[in-house]
Amino acid sequence: MIGAIVQARMASTRLPGKVMLSAAGKPLLGHVVERLSFSTTLEQVAVATSTDARDDIIQDFCKSRDIPVFRGSINDVLDRYYRAARHLGLDVIIRITSDCPLIDPMLVDEMVRFFIEHQDQYDLVTNRHPLTYPDGLDVDVMPMGSLEYVWQHATEPHQREHTIPYFWEAGMRVYNFEHPDQLFYQHRWTLDYPEDYELVKSIFTALYRKGELFTTRDILDYLAMHPELLKINAKYLPSR
Repeated sequence: MIGAIVQARMASTRLPGKVMLSAAGKPLLGHVVERLSFSTTLEQVAVATSTDARDDIIQDFCKSRDIPVFRGSINDVLDRYYRAARHLGLDVIIRITSDCPLIDPMLVDEMVRFFIEHQDQYDLVTNRHPLTYPDGLDVDVMPMGSLEYVWQHATEPHQREHTIPYFWEAGMRVYNFEHPDQLFYQHRWTLDYPEDYELVKSIFTALYRKGELFTTRDILDYLAMHPELLKINAKYLPSR
């Protein structure tokens, strides 16, 4: 089974409770799940949160909308992720983080199809090593066997907390999707700071229609018509 696991927690230090902040009348976590529902390759979409009491609101939200939810370690996210994948019976896992409310399901499908066509060649298909897509369109695709290997061997704290670093740090077989326009340096669509939320909220307010998908191209076109919005969180963009 091919499934996406969205990791989510309330205990963010820079933007507390960010996954449940609202845009266009819906919590951002709800937007992540809804956008993933437009994927044609995913057979399952679930949320992995922690057993921390602060994350009860995430479990309650998921249950109220019949979204499968798994709870595990708050700090050992790799363990939480692995156990969620095993619990769900997944063969291919797509890692999505809840601070990517503008996640692109068509990009997810493209990367999943590539992985399926080359599954004997790669342990991880990603678009984050190096980053060329806008921060906030992060996708990692991996087979259960590779995730289990990393779960067994990763020992450094940052490898356990961030799930993926062991793949490239240990020299595993990684393929990186890259955007030819290097959008990472021009666009930031992730959620770390209040300014990020202001930009993301403005995009949803302008483009969201229930039951319809607005694409990455739609977002880029909208921002091209409203370049002043790019200034909102520009101070957090990386330098070349």
